[in-house]
Amino acid sequence: MQPIERTAGRLEKAGTWVENALLCALLLAMIGLACWQIFARNLFGSTLVLGDELLRLMVLWLTLAGALAASRADRHIAIALLDRVLDGRALDAAKAVTEAFTAIVCALLAWYSYAFVMMSREFEDVLLGGVPAWWLQAPLPIGFGLMAWRHALHAIARALGR
Repeated sequence: MQPIERTAGRLEKAGTWVENALLCALLLAMIGLACWQIFARNLFGSTLVLGDELLRLMVLWLTLAGALAASRADRHIAIALLDRVLDGRALDAAKAVTEAFTAIVCALLAWYSYAFVMMSREFEDVLLGGVPAWWLQAPLPIGFGLMAWRHALHAIARALGR
């Protein structure tokens, strides 16, 4: 095995570990915060002031992290209509086109979410009682950019028959 392939394999494993750890940490934090909100409301009659807003942000982040993991494993939701009528090279070509289209859509989402984040920064929007909103919105263009990259790689691999 070539040194470049070994390095790429290690980077891929590290990236997978980071993504999985992020997913687990976000899910556990969300469950913990939601449970605290419920118990505090029932036991003390009040909750964390910013708890609900933070939970909404965490749902967004968790959804994005889950979509990243699904794109990594090529296990995202798909309508497998062409699988029923095509096979062999024709199916690979159709899947390559589908992956390329998905990459383009994700790239556009990355671009426009970046513009959204920059506009939020320009207008000095705040969330969670004073945190600059663009800090909390930054995962959007990053996540969509990574998904675009992955789907582009999937498209190339399918076009090459791998």
